[in-house]
Amino acid sequence: MPPKGRVVVSEIYCKGCELCVNACPQSVLGLDHEHLTAKGYHPAVLIAEGCTGCGICAVVCPDAAITVYRIRTGATRELD
Repeated sequence: MPPKGRVVVSEIYCKGCELCVNACPQSVLGLDHEHLTAKGYHPAVLIAEGCTGCGICAVVCPDAAITVYRIRTGATRELD
């Protein structure tokens, strides 16, 4: 199944608390253990395909570091 959503994590705000990782029903989020942010945290990243765009990760993030975009499929017209 193609992904239906895209997750963008702001490294400026993410402190690697893993709340989003634990809340993701598709288990597509994880911590980047090979990278540290400027503040010394391992940020959350998308580790697998299959995001449904549900937005649960963004809702549970205490620092508003996550934005979820839903991917439109089958659009029949262009929007202005």
